Amino acid sequence: MSFDAARLAAVISPLRRALLAAARAQEDLPDIPDAQIEIIRALPRGVVAAPGELAETLGLGRSTISNLLAAMERSGLIARRPRSDDRRGVEVVASAAALGYFDRFDRASEAIVTDAAASLSADDLAALAAAVPALEKLRDVLVDRQHPRVAAE
Repeated sequence: MSFDAARLAAVISPLRRALLAAARAQEDLPDIPDAQIEIIRALPRGVVAAPGELAETLGLGRSTISNLLAAMERSGLIARRPRSDDRRGVEVVASAAALGYFDRFDRASEAIVTDAAASLSADDLAALAAAVPALEKLRDVLVDRQHPRVAAE
């Protein structure tokens, strides 16, 4: 069997949208734009970052990050506060509400996939289990290409 990149690409986006819509509906979650989701995912519980660090990590411009953070702060998804070591700078932290949304989304997504997978054959489940590590590697390659890391000097 040969690898069909077009077929995989045609499956990934609808699969992601279907899972996202099902989890949002099940948990009555707000519709958060993808760029804001990336920022919240970069700020897991206990992580604080400067806006410039977020821009670099996510491969976005500083003005884009600034606009996203302003909108997210208005929506209660993040908090900006003065840095403890330099009162002129700010640091960003995901709000308890945002982290709660993600916890609920992750739990709902797992339950939805578990329920749907129960209707698949043992061979299909084995194929999915074998595919997950390769999909994780593919994701990492795509993320690295989108947001290249600066090589250590």
